[in-house]
Amino acid sequence: MNVSSRLPRLRRAALLLLATALCALSLPAIAQIQARVNRNPIDMGETFTLSLENVPQLGAPDLSPLQTDFEVLGRASNQSVQLGGGRSSVTSVLELTLAPKRAGNLQIPSLQFGSQRSPALALTVRPAPPVVGRDGNADLFLETSLDASAPYVQQSVGVVLRLYYAIPLLSGELQLDPPANALMQKVGDDVQGSRQINGRSYTLVERRFLLVPERSGALTLPAPRFRGRAAVGWFDNIMGNRREVSAMGSARTLQVRAQPANAAQPWLPLRDLRLRYVGAPDRGRTGEASMVTIEGVADGATRAQLPDIAAPVVSGAQVFPEPMQYDETFVDGRPQVKWTQRYAVVPERSGELVIGGATMSWWDVGAGVGKTERLGDLRLSVSPGQVGAGVGSVPAAASPTSARAGEPVAVAGQSQLPRSPWVWLTVGFAVLWLLTLLWALRRRPAQTAPHPREHAATPLTAGPTGTLAQLRQALDTGSLDDVAEAVRQLHAPPLRDLDAVIAQLARADQRAALEALRRARWADGDGAAARQALRAAFADGPHWRAGPTVEPAPLPPLYPQS
Repeated sequence: MNVSSRLPRLRRAALLLLATALCALSLPAIAQIQARVNRNPIDMGETFTLSLENVPQLGAPDLSPLQTDFEVLGRASNQSVQLGGGRSSVTSVLELTLAPKRAGNLQIPSLQFGSQRSPALALTVRPAPPVVGRDGNADLFLETSLDASAPYVQQSVGVVLRLYYAIPLLSGELQLDPPANALMQKVGDDVQGSRQINGRSYTLVERRFLLVPERSGALTLPAPRFRGRAAVGWFDNIMGNRREVSAMGSARTLQVRAQPANAAQPWLPLRDLRLRYVGAPDRGRTGEASMVTIEGVADGATRAQLPDIAAPVVSGAQVFPEPMQYDETFVDGRPQVKWTQRYAVVPERSGELVIGGATMSWWDVGAGVGKTERLGDLRLSVSPGQVGAGVGSVPAAASPTSARAGEPVAVAGQSQLPRSPWVWLTVGFAVLWLLTLLWALRRRPAQTAPHPREHAATPLTAGPTGTLAQLRQALDTGSLDDVAEAVRQLHAPPLRDLDAVIAQLARADQRAALEALRRARWADGDGAAARQALRAAFADGPHWRAGPTVEPAPLPPLYPQS
């Protein structure tokens, strides 16, 4: 058979291989069900939407657990497909329109979807407020509520504008002008619900704003306005007839108080402030990183209002902070920010190490007094590290200017190559296809494959390039890729990949820990659980199989000789 007659079969086989690889890359990972509500808290008589994401398609779910405290008014479902990074993800969303049956602190129960359950949520239902100054026969009207009527300068004030309408609106524009001597911005998207007022059903639209006064004295918030078009009757709605409608609310006046003379600086007016340790070690080793994690919640502030929070200066140790993580929300009509601060502490000598607790000064706007939130000091019992740990070494993930030997360092004005494995796998399959085609063109029928015995394996005598201390450091401060590389370097000589490492390990718990690491890297597994399993399994080092190293065989040839 000549080369030209084999080319069509080669092309078909190569295309089939490439299509199979791309399909494998596009398989979605199983995601956990996520739940959220669009409004919390709400008033009695109002409705809200419960959204459940990543719901498996197993028919109609059992909603009977909801009927104890809620009335199910509607249900809708949709799916969305997202493509990116060589993978596709399908998100299924189930939306339930619910109305509470009673006021109080209620719990939205967990719902069963096959083998998965949705998380339970807490919901606050306030008693229905009395209707003051409203005409029960009005077709639409506006209300403005303020989080505080006498705020301090630079205090964040939540403003909620509500539009009530009992007629079908075809279009409209809702406006609230910013006041003088203050900053005001819209927060989030509009939320919609319904409410019974004086025996009449109204549709409710809420729009939230953040108001920050800049000067003490009287501050007037202008009256909100609405102008739109409505179809008053059902016949008008069918025939397309419409009429102009408008409504105007009432202006609100705030008495802004000046910053107290005895207030601490930087000035931080809040409703509440809480600090706590999420991760607090009590022992460590010289030259090895110990991670400290602090979580804070500021009620009544945004991220921009928080002062810079510096990592502590520890005598006898180096401290490497990570970038802080922030989560801003709108709770009870006012802003709230939650942050997480992590930093690695690397002791330089053995003995007792004292890490000073974080301290933040703030002004309690409710009590009108200055307060200080302080965490207790941490005391670590530091023991000598193992030989080769490298006392005072900078963790790779904690220092923005450090890099392991052999890895590229991002320089200003340059962009680092992408680290996503899917990009490299796609390029690799394309190169493999080209190489296979060239190999087929150059090969001659008279050639025979060499006998496997002609290439005797040459024993390798190189020692390991990594240490157990480096593995511990990667587990504490490195990425999952850094952990895999550190495990590979523990063998003498370093093995090709994780498959080869798993094949050489004698203990089942160490092989299972590496399988968990692989799922965390490529299959949306639990990275924290994988790190914990690796710490426990490799506490006393790897246990290799006796005998020569036998790595897994490479892929079989695409076109073996008959």
